[in-house]
Amino acid sequence: MTGRDALTFVKKHGVVLMAARGAVPSLVEAIAGEPVRGSWWGHPMSRHMYQVFDAVRDSEQVLVCRLAGGKVTFVHRRLWPALVRLAGRLPRGGLAAIREEHTARGHHRTVVTPFPRWVPKDVLARSKRLSVSAAVSKVGAGLLFKVSGLKCEPPDDRSRARSGRSGGAGPRRRAAS
Repeated sequence: MTGRDALTFVKKHGVVLMAARGAVPSLVEAIAGEPVRGSWWGHPMSRHMYQVFDAVRDSEQVLVCRLAGGKVTFVHRRLWPALVRLAGRLPRGGLAAIREEHTARGHHRTVVTPFPRWVPKDVLARSKRLSVSAAVSKVGAGLLFKVSGLKCEPPDDRSRARSGRSGGAGPRRRAAS
């Protein structure tokens, strides 16, 4: 799998774990073509995996955060507006952007950009135009539950059509005569 293939994988799934096992697909397992036991660093393809991870991390189309179970998670840009809209319902800190950098002494350091400081203006504007139900639909209620435990009922347009309401906050009241 190339970096481009990995980006396609992230785009297709929307939310992908870098290496951990969890409720969403794992990029390390996609690269290896099989479940990886123990640390991915011990896998024969570990150097290649690291290169692929770097390609994904460097993409402007991918947010690197800890959304899914506190593990390193890749989120494709197509889901950013919906996740920004739902941020108050997601795990605290799960949408903070993380970036690894190398120090002058050769160590790794994780730099955290808190949510919403990393959010581009166009994404913020698009998120404000989304209703909560539209955001849930875009991400998928099942995926939201998998990454955060958030239980969301997908909007049921048929029930709104039967009731003749457009999804307002409560029953319509008649004006007093």
